[in-house]
Amino acid sequence: MQASAQVSNVLDGAYVKESNITKRVVPYPALREADVMYTKRIWQEMDLREKINHPYYYPVQPIADRKNLFDVLRTALLFDGSLVAYGGGPTGEDDEFRYPLSQEEINEILNPTVTFNKRNSETNERYDSLGTMAIESQAVTKYLIKEDWIWDRQRGERYVRIIGIAPRIEEFDEDGISKGFKTLFWLYYPECRYVLANADAFNPMNDAQRRTYEDLFQKRFFSSFIIKESNVYDRKISSYAKGLDALAESERIKE
Repeated sequence: MQASAQVSNVLDGAYVKESNITKRVVPYPALREADVMYTKRIWQEMDLREKINHPYYYPVQPIADRKNLFDVLRTALLFDGSLVAYGGGPTGEDDEFRYPLSQEEINEILNPTVTFNKRNSETNERYDSLGTMAIESQAVTKYLIKEDWIWDRQRGERYVRIIGIAPRIEEFDEDGISKGFKTLFWLYYPECRYVLANADAFNPMNDAQRRTYEDLFQKRFFSSFIIKESNVYDRKISSYAKGLDALAESERIKE
């Protein structure tokens, strides 16, 4: 009892940090359809292995004062119930938030059933056993970002409104060869703002001026490249351009 009392009185720092845990979400400026002179829907991919995106990826294990982006979203989905996830539908490619997932479906996605190869201690024979294994946060190395780029003629400004985000993991076959990336689910970003505004992200310049994940997204503090724009064929860049040509097409769309 004495040891636990001593631990509860320990403050790992010089002061109590309260600025971010009480932070409110800044409302978006109101937009009228009559003032929207131009709009374009864009899909981007953010690779967390790039150095500028490391604040979203680390720490891979939660520490006392912060978690990585995936752990923040997972906590909100499984324990807080403050977010709703949306599936990709029958094709797995739907990103229009038409297939809300139940708590059981979310739990199955985040804690998938896998086959373990075990050894019988008495007969020394190996056998397969089914069990669940939680997706490790370091396995989520990419995010899809769906957003609208809008020109408001009333204010004479361009706005970028994030509509949705989706974590992605790389899948491998039995030989360890990559099969490509799989989208776990989609999240409606305006709902995520209330969760991300209270989650600390690392600021490499000053620990006293911590940013939240909401700040990083709204200030566009990330690196990404365009993989699709709204088009008559509803096709991705990868369907008609590869390699350096795809990167050049991404930059052309951005310009």
